[in-house]
Amino acid sequence: MTGTPERTLAARTRDFLELHRRIHLIEDERAHDALLERLQHPERPYIVSFVNAHAANLGWNTPGMLESLLRSDLLLRDGIGVKLGLKAFGHAPGLNMNGTDFIPKIARAYRGRRAGLFGTRSPWLDTARRKLEDEGLNVVACHDGFSPPEKYLELAAETKPELIILAMGMPKQEDIAVRLREHLSQPVLIVNGGAILDFLGGKVSRAPELMRNTGLEWVYRLYLEPQRLAKRYLLGIPVFFSHVAVTRLVGPRASEGGEHSG
Repeated sequence: MTGTPERTLAARTRDFLELHRRIHLIEDERAHDALLERLQHPERPYIVSFVNAHAANLGWNTPGMLESLLRSDLLLRDGIGVKLGLKAFGHAPGLNMNGTDFIPKIARAYRGRRAGLFGTRSPWLDTARRKLEDEGLNVVACHDGFSPPEKYLELAAETKPELIILAMGMPKQEDIAVRLREHLSQPVLIVNGGAILDFLGGKVSRAPELMRNTGLEWVYRLYLEPQRLAKRYLLGIPVFFSHVAVTRLVGPRASEGGEHSG
């Protein structure tokens, strides 16, 4: 992976394929539960990130974003777009591990333990904090998502949370996650959560269960926030599949063989 924006097409496709290869396959509910148990006991600062079509598109155009994603300790699949992308590259997609569902499970698993919430803004941040505290999380640090990276490093070092949820959006949260891992010494699970605190804080509502179960929650979100999400979904999804197609065309042998990360 190169460190400059002027990457060749071959470099872009190589990195795009590597991103998909690194996604951890969660085969079934047993593997899901085993992962949740394992994440409760990190031995060092440990980063969990989610890869959806938007993240992959940002990685295609932004080397820094891609580098931060690839430096995560664990990548999980989020959404139907990446599911189809994995299939196109010859990989089993496994369960959909979208953060909006999985991160609250992590938070519940950390009941009684110290946590830091960094992201969104009041009043949604305050509401999310109260909700998580009501469910048993001990929130020792809470700050909006609009400060320089040094602020979060300082808060985390002072309060020593065992779980940090970053909800600043991409690519800021991925960059800060890597900085936190380099800055902290105690075991801590660092989760890149996107809009999770907006969901928990009531700023954004979840789609009906049927839409969530069929991979159509993006349609509901587009309906709620057309101005903000139209570019991401109406343009971003076709762009993502164009990247899949180009990657298969430029590196046809790259999608053959090889172990899927797990």
